[in-house]
Amino acid sequence: MAMRKKYLLPFIIFLGLVAAGAFNPGQILTGSSAEGIDKGDTAWMLVAAALVLIMTPALGFFYGGMANRKNIISTVFQSVISLGLMSVIWVAFGFSLCFGDSIGGIVGNPTTFFMFKGVGLTPNPTFSSTIPFVMFAMFQAKFAIITPALITGSFAQRVKFSGYLLFIFLFFIFIYAPICHMTWHPDGLLFKYGVLDFAGGTVVHMTAGFAALAGAMFLGPRSESERTHEYSNIPYVIIGTGLLWFGWFGFNAGSALGVNAKAANAFATTNTAAAAAMIAWVLMDAMRGQKISAIGACIGAVVGLVAITPACGFVNVGESICVGAVAAVVSNMAVHFKNKSTLDDTLDVFPCHGVGGMVGMVMTGIFAADYGTGITDLGLAYGQTKTFLHHMVALVGVAAYAFIVSYILYFIANLIDPIRVSKEEEELGLDITQHGESYQSLRIDL
Repeated sequence: MAMRKKYLLPFIIFLGLVAAGAFNPGQILTGSSAEGIDKGDTAWMLVAAALVLIMTPALGFFYGGMANRKNIISTVFQSVISLGLMSVIWVAFGFSLCFGDSIGGIVGNPTTFFMFKGVGLTPNPTFSSTIPFVMFAMFQAKFAIITPALITGSFAQRVKFSGYLLFIFLFFIFIYAPICHMTWHPDGLLFKYGVLDFAGGTVVHMTAGFAALAGAMFLGPRSESERTHEYSNIPYVIIGTGLLWFGWFGFNAGSALGVNAKAANAFATTNTAAAAAMIAWVLMDAMRGQKISAIGACIGAVVGLVAITPACGFVNVGESICVGAVAAVVSNMAVHFKNKSTLDDTLDVFPCHGVGGMVGMVMTGIFAADYGTGITDLGLAYGQTKTFLHHMVALVGVAAYAFIVSYILYFIANLIDPIRVSKEEEELGLDITQHGESYQSLRIDL
């Protein structure tokens, strides 16, 4: 009965949203004949949004394959549940917080597009000049979905499911939405400051990476017996990596919001950076005397994808090799040092996404140029210092904000509903204790 009471308030709030949706007259649909729509751009954005969506369950496979067998379902599900929770939040008020009328350049007015009021089928001159505004909104929703899922790898195998849901709800409101608004809204503070983030290195990976670091520190290490385990399913990791790489073309090239030169450049730089990072990572491992492993190659590729994300539209293909290789070397070293510390970031989220996002931000400040993006302030490599220096200031500010506020949010969430499972539940595994399911029971021995 206690468990039922705990979920009573969320259920009542959800019913309120259902009612608000049923009686919402604000979204005006103009039909398929809406003027001003470019069919090619719209078709590409439909595909790009679908590509980004597949990245969230792909991330679940990537993380799940590295968890132990008694936590594989919970690890995958922590990513998948974000598809549901964040999609509803996005329609209700999340899109407004990110892209609504600016409040001091920090966050959007939550009532601007409440329940998608005014988010119709016609283009919006500010955000989507050639595609339906609702298409822009749904493409951006996929970024809001995957960002909280990225955090889960840092506290895998020891987080209570209900506490996790509460934290990512708070994370979206107090961290993701303000950073998104400040970076991507034309009136946002970081946007006006000149920070360049083509597809989410700052908005997605840095916020998730520092929230992951705060989570690993707040929850503390796993029990000694749980810290040493074999990966549950390396083929899952490989499949997850392939799907992430595939989906990342929508993530980065889709951020051009159309069929244009920016999209083509982002596509090329994305693939090249991932490839360079994969090679750099396995060579770093080999030089340490380790065997070249599938896990290492997969992690390296993902680090390259992370690092090129903010830069993909602002650098050329040759420079993207440098971006990927540098990110892989730095992140590989970060993982090496983390393994020697007491920090228990289970699946190395901070060394890969947090550090990779920071490297991407730095490299954007170095190599940024106008490849059809319309920027006027070039990077350090082109003799200008403004963009680079502004990126360094923003990097420190975003990192500090994401880490400090995340730690506070973990503390608040823990007061409301303890986040960490008991020692007994940790030993049994989250699959059984949190979801009543078992990966072992699904195995069929022939």
